[in-house]
Amino acid sequence: GGQPRNVQPFSDEDASIETMSHCSGFSDPASFTEDGPEVDEEATQEDLEYKLKGFIDLTLDKSAKTRQAALENLKSAFSSKILYEFIMERRMTLTDSIERCIKKGKSDEQCAAAGLACLLCVQMGSGIESEEIFKTLGPVLKKIVCDGTASIQARQACATCLGICCFIVTDDITELYSTTECLENIFTKAYQRDRDTNGVSSTHNTVLHISALLAWTLLLTICPVNEVKKKIEMHLHKLPTLLSCDDLNMRIAAGETLALLFELARETDADFFYEDMELLTEKLRALATDGNKHRAKVDKRKQRSVFRDVLRAVEERDFPTEMVKFGPERMYIDCWVKKKTYDTFKEILGSGMQYHLQSNDFLRNVFELGPPVMLDAATLKTMKISRFERHLYNSAAFKARTKARSKCRDKRADVGEFF
Repeated sequence: GGQPRNVQPFSDEDASIETMSHCSGFSDPASFTEDGPEVDEEATQEDLEYKLKGFIDLTLDKSAKTRQAALENLKSAFSSKILYEFIMERRMTLTDSIERCIKKGKSDEQCAAAGLACLLCVQMGSGIESEEIFKTLGPVLKKIVCDGTASIQARQACATCLGICCFIVTDDITELYSTTECLENIFTKAYQRDRDTNGVSSTHNTVLHISALLAWTLLLTICPVNEVKKKIEMHLHKLPTLLSCDDLNMRIAAGETLALLFELARETDADFFYEDMELLTEKLRALATDGNKHRAKVDKRKQRSVFRDVLRAVEERDFPTEMVKFGPERMYIDCWVKKKTYDTFKEILGSGMQYHLQSNDFLRNVFELGPPVMLDAATLKTMKISRFERHLYNSAAFKARTKARSKCRDKRADVGEFF
């Protein structure tokens, strides 16, 4: 019984036309095929559910490798499809499996289980059923996050999961404060290292501090105004110390958190004044124009790009609006709070983010997109671009892009301005 089983992975084929059975109008126009063979959607759905039931059973297997593979396959399915009814019938079984894997599994298995817990709550949305899931998993996640003997990767995954699940589920203000405090106790340890003679140095705990900081920032976006003011007073003078960290991701996390805190502070108080503004803007400007030779070029480009936006937010109260396309719809990200929320869910849903934005009621409520847009097959057919037209468009775009890039490659051009 302890031998690893041959687990057939959840594939893109399983997530193909079957999706239409859940939401006939939510498929991307590009996925609609003219004159394609008719598919027995009911049979395809049954095959999928049979496969998923098998994965759920395998989460109880004696082999750690088999359990982990089953968790990963369930994650793939949950991120690429809407399976509300299927999960609703088995939510307690799934919750028990996740709890067991987090408690008794090793690092990789704990990470996979925590990731599945996030997706389980995303699928269920906010409601009584999700609250029951969080009541079971919340204490387990907190215990791992605070356990110094657990692996850093497991603690990191559980910190992220704790923040996301609490964001989705919690209506109880006491639980929200308790969770933010738990995460706060983790990332504030990064402040203490600034007192060392060597300054803020990168350690193996940094990834945990980053995850805790990002999860805490997400929860701060749903806290009441008085709590937000209290947290801003507590952290706004300490966070700039993390901008000196050796770890690029910590510098970026600290910078984006500062931008978000300034945005929240100015929303709650139009006359908000920060005493050390000059010193902070100097630090941010240095990071936005960093040219240190000992840093990798890719890291420098990423850092400069992020901190240009952070500097604009802090100094000019400006945010570069981004547009996200999904199916026939468009969503504009026009503030740091919305960007933080979008980036969080994109991280856990991956390539399934667009599909969930189209059809997941919870996410559509979070981003104020209204009810899902229903499109029938005839509408999808009219929206479909022929292969020849798509080829012409791509050719024209390629030529325009080549011309633009050739100017950037000119030796006389200041290449640094384009990165």
